Amino acid sequence: MVRSMTGFGRFETDTKERKITVEMKGVNHRYLELSIKLPKKLSFFEVRIRTLLKQYISRGKVDVFITYEDVSEGRSSVHYNEDLAAEYFMALTKMSERFGIENDAKTSLLAQLPEVFTLQEQTQDEEELFEFVEQVIEKAAGQFVEMREKEGTHLKKDILFKLDGMIKCVEQIEERSPKILEEYKKKLSDKITELLGDVSIDETRITTEVTIFADKICVDEETVRLKAHIKSMKDTLEDGLNIGRKLDFIAQEMNREANTILSKANDLTITELAIQLKTEIEKIREQIQNIE
Repeated sequence: MVRSMTGFGRFETDTKERKITVEMKGVNHRYLELSIKLPKKLSFFEVRIRTLLKQYISRGKVDVFITYEDVSEGRSSVHYNEDLAAEYFMALTKMSERFGIENDAKTSLLAQLPEVFTLQEQTQDEEELFEFVEQVIEKAAGQFVEMREKEGTHLKKDILFKLDGMIKCVEQIEERSPKILEEYKKKLSDKITELLGDVSIDETRITTEVTIFADKICVDEETVRLKAHIKSMKDTLEDGLNIGRKLDFIAQEMNREANTILSKANDLTITELAIQLKTEIEKIREQIQNIE
């Protein structure tokens, strides 16, 4: 299926313990350019996330925004340093004995001393966390691809319509070309008769002139190649994925043939048809710039 490079996808999951939001925006670009903005807590997953996204996207400039919030309780635990508390108590006892003062060391006092109690964050299972993040990314990427395919379908339909119009132009050029020679031969004969009157003219000379003229304005090769390029573009559009660069190359070749027809044109009708061809090709090229 043809995909546009413009797309948007967003998915959010909110559980009792975690909340994560993934948002993706894409525009056209010559290559794949992924910009991923992650919270510090998930930064070590960047390479894996980039690899995952490449399964869904092959071309375009894509910005990915990921927000993560851990709202769970019990992720932190209190650590009691018994050895340090014992040292504090022994030091206080020694101080009491040395200065002959009352040893009023209580639990509340010891608890306030540095490093006796510390708050430690419990480590999370990285694989379990990545699986959670991965599911949300896949859902957002799925929406992103769906939007690209929907727009790609419209692009394909419009390009095929323009290609059909180009075929009609080419057929009109092919139909008009032989008539130009007949008109030129008649015009040449009339001009000679006007200038020389009843003097007989060698028909071979006229035929030679017409042949030279025909060689200059002949666009048979160009129309044949142009029709082949149009067919090739139609076939490529049916192929589906990752066709943007190939379509762009075909459009360049089509434009080359149209330019040659225009340069050889010695007839107003063919000139107008060639200009119409170039206009349609340019419109197609603009649309192709947005195909993945």
